[in-house]
Amino acid sequence: MYKHIIVAIDGTELTPKVLEHALAIAREAGAKVEVVTVTEPSVLVAPGAELITISTRELLEELEKAKAAEARVILAGVQDAVKASGVSADYRHVRQQIPSDGIIQVAEELGADLIVMGSHGRRGIKRLLLGSQASDVLARSKVPVLIVK
Repeated sequence: MYKHIIVAIDGTELTPKVLEHALAIAREAGAKVEVVTVTEPSVLVAPGAELITISTRELLEELEKAKAAEARVILAGVQDAVKASGVSADYRHVRQQIPSDGIIQVAEELGADLIVMGSHGRRGIKRLLLGSQASDVLARSKVPVLIVK
């Protein structure tokens, strides 16, 4: 039934559970997996910044390097489990995108027929302020979405 599954992970406590479900489905269906993590665009907010002179380009470059390093750690952290499952997988870091946009973009680009992701990546006030990426993917995806909680 499924031939290409997107597994969206963010390194939070749900990542192992999301991966477990996705790999079980992929193994049963003989599907290929694309493990995806998405990092958001960097934004600098500095009230009173008109009073200081700084190179925002350098700061933004450093932020992007840190995000890329974190994404590498997240993706590397699941590779052993994927290998042990016997499922064929590729790994992708989508940079400077809202997570739901990046997940949907990869699914459309690859012609995926299932997206597996966690029900949340953030807790508390951050989740309220940023909204639910899972809800956005559910609302906009053209393919089935499995939400793991």
